Order: sequence, then C-alpha cells, then structure tokens
Amino acid sequence: MMKTPVIAIFDVGKTNKKLFLFNEQYKIVFERSARFTETVDEDGDPCENLESLRLSVFDSLHEVFRKSEFEIRAINFAAYGASLVYVDGDGKPLTPLYNYLKPYPEALQQKFYETYGGADTIAYTTASPVLGSLNSGMQLYRIKYEKPALFERIHYALHLPQYLSFLVSGRMYSDMTSIGCHTHLWDFTKNDYHEWVRREGVVGKLAAIVAGDEVFPASFPGNGYGVGVGLHDSSAALIPYLISFHEPFVLLSTGTWCISLNPFNHTPLTKAELDADCLCYMHYKGTSVKASRLFAGYEHEQQVKRIAEHFGESSHRYCTIPYDRNMVASLRSKTAPSRAIGGKVSAFVQRSLSDFASYEEAYHRLIMDMVDLQRTSTELVLKGSHVKRIFVDGGFSKNTIYMNLLAAAFPEMEVFAASMAQATAVGAALAIHHAWNRRAMPNDLIELRFYAHTIERDQVK
Repeated sequence: MMKTPVIAIFDVGKTNKKLFLFNEQYKIVFERSARFTETVDEDGDPCENLESLRLSVFDSLHEVFRKSEFEIRAINFAAYGASLVYVDGDGKPLTPLYNYLKPYPEALQQKFYETYGGADTIAYTTASPVLGSLNSGMQLYRIKYEKPALFERIHYALHLPQYLSFLVSGRMYSDMTSIGCHTHLWDFTKNDYHEWVRREGVVGKLAAIVAGDEVFPASFPGNGYGVGVGLHDSSAALIPYLISFHEPFVLLSTGTWCISLNPFNHTPLTKAELDADCLCYMHYKGTSVKASRLFAGYEHEQQVKRIAEHFGESSHRYCTIPYDRNMVASLRSKTAPSRAIGGKVSAFVQRSLSDFASYEEAYHRLIMDMVDLQRTSTELVLKGSHVKRIFVDGGFSKNTIYMNLLAAAFPEMEVFAASMAQATAVGAALAIHHAWNRRAMPNDLIELRFYAHTIERDQVK
C-alpha cells in the first residue's frame, strides 16, 4: 500500500492542544485534540500543566507513527508566546510554566525601567508596550533578582515552541518569531539583543538563534524525518497570507483579541502608537510586522450577553441577524456618534439599552461602535505603507454585519473575509515546505469573499 506523505503539526493554544497531519496538498488527513486541567505554580497562580503537555506530545507521536497509511516526513510546532520553559543542561524543566498573566512585582518593574532609561525608551526600542509578565524577558529578570540560585541553575530559557521542538529534536535553539514578539529582549533599532540582556547576563541563558525555516534531524524514534524549530502562533498564522498574496495587505486576525498585522509597514513605532497598544511581531524570515491590538472579541462577548438579557433573547441570536443597511442609516441619524473609551473600549459600553427598540437595533449599534474603534486601531498600522487590501480572518470574518460595516469604514480598500482551516498550523507546515513536500507551493489555500462598501466614508461617525 502506498503511504501518504504527511507533515505533523502541533498547534498548542492556551485552551486547546491540537495535532494535525497535512498531506502534500495541505489538506488535513488526521487530527487529534486535547485539553488539560491547569495546575498552579509555587505562588498558587494558575499555569499550564507542562508534564501533561510533554507526555501528550509523545503519546500523539506514538499514535501517528503506528498508522501505516502515513509517511511522516517532518514535524513542526506553533505555540502561544510569552511563555518560557527554564531547563537544565539535560533539558529538564526547573520550574512550572509560569502564566504570562501572572502579576508582576511593581517595585521590581520600577527598578528595571529606572535602570535602563525609562519605560517609554524601553517600549520604543523593543517595539512593545509595557505588559508585565507578557514581556517574557521580564520573567527572566524577575528570576534573577527573586531566585538567584535558580537563575544560576538555568541552562537555557526556551520559549514554548522551541521547548516542544527540543522534545523531538533534542536540540535547543531560539527563533526570532518568539524572541521578537513583545519580549523586551530584542532591540528593533539595532536588530540585536537589547543592552540590558547582556548587562544582566541574561544573554547566556538564551540558546543560539536559528532561522524559522531551519530543520533538524529527530532524536525521537522514527524514519529519518526532520523537525522544525517551532514558531510563535501569531507569526505562523500570517505565513499562508504572505505566500498566497504578493500585493501589500493588512491581516485583521479576529478572536478574543483583534490584531491588525501589517507586514509591509517597517516604520518605527511612535510613542502614540505604543500608547495605543501597537507593537511589532517578527516574521519568520526576520523582518518586523507592525501590529495593533484590540480586546474586541472579549467586549463583543460581554455586550452580547448584556443585550440578550435586556431583550430576553438567546446570547446566540446575533448569529442569525442579517445586515440591515436601512437600520444602520437610521441608527446613525438618531443615536449619538461613537465616543470610544480610552481608545480601548467602544462607546457601546456606556449606551443605554432602553434607547433601542429591538435586539436587532441594539446589536447593529454594537457592531457599528466596535467597527468605529477597529477603524482607528487598524489605521495605526496602515500609516506609512501602500496597503490596498484588508483580509479578515477568525470569528468576525463570518459576521456579515461586521464585514459590511468594516468595508464601509475603509471605502478606499478592498475588504475580504478570508477563510482557511487552521491557519496557524498550515503556516508552521509551510515554513518548512522545502524539507518535506515535493510539490509546488499551493495557490488555493485561502477562500476570499469580497465586501463592497455601501456607505460613504463621511457617513461613518
């Protein structure tokens, strides 16, 4: 029996941990999903169960290697960022996998910024707002000063994607998609580690950087397959778009966070952009990707519950509401213009639901307010580039009210809802295409639906 050549991709999110097998046409031929109960660290803060994750990688590989219909040619990993695994010389973890939402000590944070020129300076040079433990380099700084004996024992601090890769390759490396993403480790103005990383001796705890498309032999038993170095999930999700489209574009990735990614904007971040929650990601080829973030998916979830309770409807009622252009025009004429709160939360949070005659009216106004805020956020990364296309993926790409209003908010742009299965996992596979796939890069990965704008820009308030 002819075996199907495949690549195995581990896509490790905060909630779901997935394994996919893709054939040479990048179609999913097998998948497995797992969820683990969180554990706690020594301070009682919730964190990932690292041992369960490690065992799951090996169990999953044992399972797929037993499937005689597949020939596994390569393995790669994509995982969430800002998470470090501190290992000894044998690769054994020395600590729990600390949660990036773990509160950061104020006094220590103040000491750091006072020592290295102030929060604004660090934010500018490292292309990231001040985010506490989400700046993963700050986690290492904390260990050095709070647990110096532990700091001495650390052989390497590996970001989670690279730790997972190490489990199969036996090699410890760093990659730019993890190091370059809101870590405070990388100086974007010098294209090198930041001065503090060397002065604090942290650089010695970071493994050598290799290219994101590098492939190594496996130490895990198998048949001569290669192992990728692993990628930060947000950077991996961008790869299918960069391969499929050569005209400049912005990818608006929507979910709990709505992130506008512009890989064609290489201008330095300004203080105003940093204050508005802009940052830079790093593309797997080593170039910067300017991004802006909104916690919009979370706001949508909360406000939909509020609307549903007020009108006595199901929280999922919005899924069946069609876009009503006339209702939008009416709402613009009779409700106050959008006044976003601090640039982070839409005006709808402060609106009285008694002002609306129906669930449909309230929901249209919610999306109008959210799109007004999204326009402001996305425009931050459009400046200084010649982008004419916006691709929207994730949850809001399936929301026709949101998509029609977004097209109206950007009448000078071509706005598309983009659809593809498992963009993060496909991106991790495409990054090492050369190592396992004998076919040409596919040109049909992404389905697009065009939304023409139907409301003039000067009507969008």
